[in-house]
Amino acid sequence: QVQLVESGGGLVQAGGSLRLSCAASGRTFRDYAMGWFRQAPGKEREFVAAISWSTASTYYKDSVKGRFTISRDNAKNTVYLQMNSLKPDDTAVYYCAWRRNLVASRLSYDYDSWGQGTQVTVSS
Repeated sequence: QVQLVESGGGLVQAGGSLRLSCAASGRTFRDYAMGWFRQAPGKEREFVAAISWSTASTYYKDSVKGRFTISRDNAKNTVYLQMNSLKPDDTAVYYCAWRRNLVASRLSYDYDSWGQGTQVTVSS
């Protein structure tokens, strides 16, 4: 089992930036895909971004393409989500997820472990 701890959330004005981090522990970080999901109040959890073990493949929700960048540092067992040009619609709790597979996925049920979430609030 792997434990995930997110950090970096907060309150930011529209157009601003935040960088989320997700630190993994309890298991070898290599050979696994990682993803970011988010859930706004009253809405279903949705896919945001994912990255394969090799970092050769990244995937994004259409509405965040060009604004968000997912990356990982295997030496630090950490995955990041750089969020630029933030919009009020990006307001949500952001969750980090770990998948016991080399290939990233957009589907939440493909992931085996989840972090506790970090709140991101974008004011207009």
